[in-house]
Order: sequence, then C-alpha cells, then structure tokens
Amino acid sequence: TTTTTTHTRRYLSHCLGSPARTVSGTLSSLRGRETRPYTRPDTAATMDSAQVEQQIDQMVKFIEQEANEKAQEIDLRAEEEFNIEKGRLVQHEIVKIMTQYERKEKLLETEKKIKRSNVLNQARLKVLQEQDQQLQGIFSEAQARLSKVTKDGGKYKGLLQNLLVQGLCSLLEPEVHLRVRKSDLQTLKGVQGDALRQYKDMCGLDCKLVINDKDFLADDCGGGVELANKNGKIKVENTLEKRLEQAHHQLLPATRVTLLGSDNSSRKHFN
Repeated sequence: TTTTTTHTRRYLSHCLGSPARTVSGTLSSLRGRETRPYTRPDTAATMDSAQVEQQIDQMVKFIEQEANEKAQEIDLRAEEEFNIEKGRLVQHEIVKIMTQYERKEKLLETEKKIKRSNVLNQARLKVLQEQDQQLQGIFSEAQARLSKVTKDGGKYKGLLQNLLVQGLCSLLEPEVHLRVRKSDLQTLKGVQGDALRQYKDMCGLDCKLVINDKDFLADDCGGGVELANKNGKIKVENTLEKRLEQAHHQLLPATRVTLLGSDNSSRKHFN
C-alpha cells in the first residue's frame, strides 16, 4: 500500500543517508590480540541523490513483490486448509446424517415386521378359532344325539350289556358294584345274567354284581354303566358321555383331516 511504501522509503533513506558510524570492538577475548576499529564507509558521500532514489525504488519494489508473493502464499495455504476442514466437516455431517437415517430405517423396518407378524398371528388365531368352533360343533351335535340311542330299547339293551362286559374285563374283580341311570335300572337287571356268562366265557372268571339302587347316575350322562371294585377305589366310567369324550380325543386328528383337509402346511405330523 501507499503508507507502507512511504515508511519503507523513509527507512531506507535513513539507512543510506545517515553519517558514518564507527563500530568499535575488541576481539582480544576471542583471538588474544588487539583489533583495529571497523568504520562503515559513508555511503551518502559516494552516491548522489538520483542513485539513492533509484536504489530505494528498486528495494521498495523488491520488498513489495516479496510481500505480495508471501501474501498470496498465505492466502493459498489458508484457502487450502479451509477447503480441507470444510470437506472434513461436511463428510462428518454426511456420515452422521446417514447413520441417523439408517437407524430410523431399521426401526421402521422392525416396526413393519412386528405389525406384519401381529396381523398374521391374529389371522392364524382367527382361523384356528373358527376351525375349533367347527370341530366343537360336530361333537356337540354328537352329544345331543346320545339321547336318541336309548330310545331304541332293543339296540340299547345290547349296547348296555356290551358296556358292562367291557367294564368287567377291565376290572377283573370278584365283586363289582354297578351304577346306572334310574331309567336304566330295569334294563341293567335284565342283561346282568347274560353279561356274567359272556364275561366268564371270555376271561374264565366268576364275578358277583351288586347294583346300587339308591345312588344313580345323572340323566345327562347319556346312558351306560359305572363299575367299581368292592372298596370303591377303582372305577370304570363306561357311560356314553365318557365314551364320546374318549372318541373325541382319539378321533380328533382324523376328524380334522376329514373336515378341513390334509393340505395344511402348518401341520407337520398327524396323530
């Protein structure tokens, strides 16, 4: 700038145009001998004013050129460092934003999977509930038809005899106590003789039957007979209701296949 150039010219004019100075010094401490004083030559005396001005101008231009080059170098270095730092900060923020969005994306994907799983589970439960209702409806209808079995006296008499023989073969006791519905008491008395003979033919054992004519089975059991040993610790409930429950558990897989079909990917085993 103009101010800097003016100060530089004044400084150089002072240095070149000042009177001679004598710098005295002794080197006896360094070389062990005396030295003559050094006198700077009088530059102003040997140079005219035009030469001084020319030299000053050259030095000013040189200094200004060096200063400009240095300033440019500083500016370039500063700009380079600025760009490097700016790039680092931008890259850091980009990575930070990408990390945040990846985390949000994962959370959204997880929530989506959870919702989908919940919807599928609810649909499966609804299908299973509907299937179970259909199966229960079948066995409920079968239970409702038990009352029709006892209306045919001839068939029910043979059925009651077979149930009694089956219970005797299960107990294999010398004395067995029997309970039936109140309405089946006479039918039981009518088949007990044939049942004992059939039991002896099958097992080769005799048995004494004791019919309980005071404590009867409930009417909603559907019919059949309940057998117990002498002390009542072992019982065989061979009523139609219990036989239906047993058939329910045993025939449930086959009933499911018949009703719903075997093309069911969720079932790996059938029992």
